[in-house]
Amino acid sequence: MNLLALESSTDTLFIATARNDRRWLHSGAGGQHTSSQLLPAVRGLMADAGLGFDALDAIVFGRGPGSFTGLRTACAIAQGLAFVANGGQGVPVLPVDTLMAVAEEARLQHGCTQVLACLDARMDEVYNAVYQYADGHWQTLGDLQVCPPQDVQVPPGFVVAGNAQPIYGERLAPGATHLQAMPTAQALLSLAPYLLAQGQAVAAQDALPLYIRDKVAKTTAEREAEKQAQAAGSPGSAP
Repeated sequence: MNLLALESSTDTLFIATARNDRRWLHSGAGGQHTSSQLLPAVRGLMADAGLGFDALDAIVFGRGPGSFTGLRTACAIAQGLAFVANGGQGVPVLPVDTLMAVAEEARLQHGCTQVLACLDARMDEVYNAVYQYADGHWQTLGDLQVCPPQDVQVPPGFVVAGNAQPIYGERLAPGATHLQAMPTAQALLSLAPYLLAQGQAVAAQDALPLYIRDKVAKTTAEREAEKQAQAAGSPGSAP
C-alpha cells in the first residue's frame, strides 16, 4: 500500500510516506512555519521515496484536535493533493484523530496498550482521550475532551502519553506514569491499514478538521463587556 501521511497539529511538523513495506519520515518546525514548509517537504519526501502522487492509494492526515492553523493547513493540502492524484481521478483521504496517533506512538515506542493521550491545548487546558488497544486496534473509551490539566482523570492502570506533562507538571495527573509521545506521521501510517479496512476514508471534499473548542478568540464586544463588568465590580466603582 502506498500512502502519504501529514501531521501538523502541534509545533512539530511530521510527514511520512509508505511504499509497500518501506517508510520515509520527515520532521521539522511546525506552528507558524507549517503553511510554508509542508508542501515543499512533502514533495521532497515523495521524491526520496521514488513515489509519484498518481501511485498513492490514500492520503492520511491528523484531523485534530490541535492547532487550528496546523489542522486547516494539513486538511487543505491533503484535499488538494488527493484531488489531483491518480491522473486527476483522485484518491481517498483518511482523517485520523490526533490523540489516537499519540496512543499509537506510545504503543510503538513503549508497548503501551492502555493510554490516556494528552496534548497541550494552550489557554491553560489540555486535550485528552482514553484508549485501549485490543484485537489489533485502538478502542476509544469515552469522549475526547478539553479541560484544565488538574481535571484530567486517569483510569487505573493507564499511562498518560503526550506532550503536556512537562508544561503543567504536578497539575496533570500527579500519581500517573507519564510518557512523552507525539502524534507522528509514522503513527498515522501504522493506524491507516485498519482504519481504511473499516471504511473510514472519505472523498477529498468531505475531509474536515476536528475542533473540540467552539472558538478560541473572543470578539471585541466580548472583551469590552468583560472590561466593563470588571470595572463595575472593582473597589471605588460603587454607585
